[in-house]
Amino acid sequence: MTARVLVAGTVPWLALPHRMEVVVCDAVPDGFAVTTAFTLVVDAVGRTLVTRVAVPGRVWEVPGGHLEPGESPCEGAARELAEETGLELPLDALRLFGGQTIELLDAPPPGHRYPARDFLAFHTARLDGVGSPTAPPSGTEAVEAAWLSPDEVAARCAGAAWLPLHAALVAHVGVPSAGESPSEPPQV
Repeated sequence: MTARVLVAGTVPWLALPHRMEVVVCDAVPDGFAVTTAFTLVVDAVGRTLVTRVAVPGRVWEVPGGHLEPGESPCEGAARELAEETGLELPLDALRLFGGQTIELLDAPPPGHRYPARDFLAFHTARLDGVGSPTAPPSGTEAVEAAWLSPDEVAARCAGAAWLPLHAALVAHVGVPSAGESPSEPPQV
C-alpha cells in the first residue's frame, strides 16, 4: 500500500495527545482499525454531495459515520450516504480514496471508545450525470443535502480536517468547463 500524506497535525475534537494525517491511499494503512467511513460523491459537473447535520457544533459535512458491528468500511460508507443524503449507490460504485489516520501518542485512557490507531476511511464515487436533488430520509440527524461546487464545499465546510482530501480528489477528477466531462476518480 502506498499512502501520500497531504497534511499532518491534530484534530480539535480529540483532547488526548495525538497525531493526525490526511492521506491518499488505496488500502487501510497497516496497523490501523477503521471505525468510521465517509463518501465523497462527485457528479459530472464537478459538484460534491454534502449534508447538513442538525447536531450542535456541526453543520455541512461529507456523508459518513460510525460503522455498525460486522460492517465493512465500504458497506458503512454506502449506508451512511443513503441515511444522510437519500442517495443509494451499489457497493461496487465506491472505492477507497484515502482518509485520516489518528494515532494516540499515549496509551488510551480507560473507557476510550476508539483504538489507539484509528483510520477514518473516505470512499469516492463519480456519477456519470448531473447529481439530482436529493434529501435525507426523515428521522435522521441530517436535515439537508446539497450538490456544491469545490469553492462552496471549501466555504461551507471550512476547517474540516478532510478538506485537503477533497481538494486532491477535485484536482484529480477536474472541474469541467461547460460541456466538458471530468476524468474518472483516481485509482491510487
